[in-house]
Amino acid sequence: MALFDLPLDELREYRSSSAEPEDFDAFWSKTLQEAREHDLDARFEPVDTGLTTVQVFDVTFAGYGGHPVKGWLTLPVAAGEPLPMVVEFIGYGGGRGLPHEHLLWASTGRAHFVMDTRGQGSAWGAGGGTPDPVGGAPAYPGFMTRGIDAPENYYYRRVFTDAVRAVEAARSHPLTDPARTVALGASQGGGIAIAVGGLVPDLVAVAPDVPFLCDYPRAATLTDRHPYREIGLYLKTHRGRSEDALRTLSYFDGVHFATRASAPALFSAALEDQTCPPSTVFAAFNAWAHEEKAIEVYDFNDHEGGGPFQEVARMRWLRSYA
Repeated sequence: MALFDLPLDELREYRSSSAEPEDFDAFWSKTLQEAREHDLDARFEPVDTGLTTVQVFDVTFAGYGGHPVKGWLTLPVAAGEPLPMVVEFIGYGGGRGLPHEHLLWASTGRAHFVMDTRGQGSAWGAGGGTPDPVGGAPAYPGFMTRGIDAPENYYYRRVFTDAVRAVEAARSHPLTDPARTVALGASQGGGIAIAVGGLVPDLVAVAPDVPFLCDYPRAATLTDRHPYREIGLYLKTHRGRSEDALRTLSYFDGVHFATRASAPALFSAALEDQTCPPSTVFAAFNAWAHEEKAIEVYDFNDHEGGGPFQEVARMRWLRSYA
């Protein structure tokens, strides 16, 4: 697929038309307050993985509604004092997988916490272990329209709350340094990282790669590739519900979290990306509130983006922050 979105010079100026709800801050303040009424109950169980350079903990903590959420915490084996920490979120359909799949960040001398995504972990990779016990209204198969009837019911309300609680759980371990916490991820993981960047005020850096969950009004009408296409297929059946659906989605749009960001950020975008179109990525990047921000652009790549080259860029960039 050749270039299909706006030219790069227009992408750098693009602004989303997504309307921010008047009660956006109140909605999220109430959501997180309710979540914190449950004891975090973060438990770290050592795991014998056979790996000799890292120590791994099987983590369970209370996320949205007090529901148990899983994760892995990986530390360099010789860690004896609190380390800068990377909290990572996973792409759409994947789960936390197996510990040996997550060795990069501990190999840089950092603590690494990867959150399982509730209800996912069955589409690719080595699976996940966190169910989503909450039901919802009729939805198109997938996750994009689960609970789309109202913001209070929407699936990503639970996921974003889990993500904030994941940061709190990771920071509770004695060998992690809360003052040097980074949030990052690719695709869905990048979208979750953006939400965390807007909801957690004291991160040192955020690094969303080809992020998903941004600029819903444009994404839902620009690309026919899944997962965004799930929204159109839902509305194809539920005629006349577009305004209601977009209102719900506006509470979870990365553009609105970006305007509240208080940490430096490194984004990436791929100009042939039909899964997360570049204009939707630039919508969040251009809205990012912190003045220290940069974006890597991959001219002839689809949703794979920079891949290992972006990993190198992130490692180089994070040296200045954590």
